[in-house]
Amino acid sequence: MKISFPGKLVFGKNTLEQLPDEVTALSCTRALVITITPLLNQLKGFTSKLEASGVQVQTNTGIVNEPSFAEVQQLLQEVKGFNPDVVIGIGGGSVLDVAKVIAALLDNEQGLKDIVGIGFLKRRPKKLICIPTTSGTGSEVSPNSILVDETDNQKKGIISPFLVPDIVYVDPLLTMGVPPAITAATGIDALTHCLEAYTNLFAHPFIDVYAYEGMRLIAANIVQAVQNGNDEEARTQVAMGSLLGGFCLGPVNTAGVHALSYPLGSAYHLAHGLSNALLLPYVMEFNYVAAPKRYADVAVALGCEREADDVKTALKGIEKIRSLISACGIPARLRDVGIPKEAIPQMAVDAMKITRLLIFNARLITEKDAIDIFNAAY
Repeated sequence: MKISFPGKLVFGKNTLEQLPDEVTALSCTRALVITITPLLNQLKGFTSKLEASGVQVQTNTGIVNEPSFAEVQQLLQEVKGFNPDVVIGIGGGSVLDVAKVIAALLDNEQGLKDIVGIGFLKRRPKKLICIPTTSGTGSEVSPNSILVDETDNQKKGIISPFLVPDIVYVDPLLTMGVPPAITAATGIDALTHCLEAYTNLFAHPFIDVYAYEGMRLIAANIVQAVQNGNDEEARTQVAMGSLLGGFCLGPVNTAGVHALSYPLGSAYHLAHGLSNALLLPYVMEFNYVAAPKRYADVAVALGCEREADDVKTALKGIEKIRSLISACGIPARLRDVGIPKEAIPQMAVDAMKITRLLIFNARLITEKDAIDIFNAAY
């Protein structure tokens, strides 16, 4: 097992107020802030303090949806002249993934196509700070960035310890304004990270600690965070669960749910969290027979009582996931989000290409199995 932690992690309410001092302590003169337009007003104080301390700030809000190779290349060209000392990503998973790649590619002899895959990135020349504003991807502490390659419309991963930020600030109050639907989808995504790490073929006792507690925190608080977004305690607990899920992504990683969800995002542009939520119960139904003890533990983490045997307990866990998804108002079926049934065979073909995740699944998924799972989810 290999795990790369950020150099510094700060978690807590209103910790964003400490960030300007953190940046100036790095002796940086130019900061690139990658964020989203709805956050600009909230970040005015932060950027003003940086500028008052002599740091030039350039802000980019060009990343709106799941990012593509072309968008990253365009942004890279736009900021090369500015040549920041530090790249600061403040936003959801897409923004953070892009900030990580930009920090890696600036002043680097390697190009984007050179670093796609596992372990190809050789260095990251720029300082990197990540601040999540959603509770979902865990990108702020993971070694992963996921981009869409527009040449074949496939999601592709860049995985390297050099993508783990130098500094991470998690301020749960930044998630307070996230709409219910996004809170729900990103929260289930974070839950899936933990669940797939715990039930993984390569599960590890060290990561089990993060995965189990992440499931427990999210399951106990996600419905309240969705239904009452002003509940600071629920938001804080889900943010912590999401962070714990992020720590699972490098050393253990996700599996079948994420692999099968990729075609939904690539071909139909569904949000990543929604794609996972649509498939999670059905992949669990496929998997639990291969790891009943692990899936029984999942059920207990989700808040279920242990039954007479592991299989019965595991089945309770699957039902619990269905009830959480329903209570969060997330669609339950592929047909509910406009996926045509005739697309299922091609989606299965595309899912089989995500071998870097499929190899971790508790049970071997063949192309026929993928078709069956998609049909069950339809």
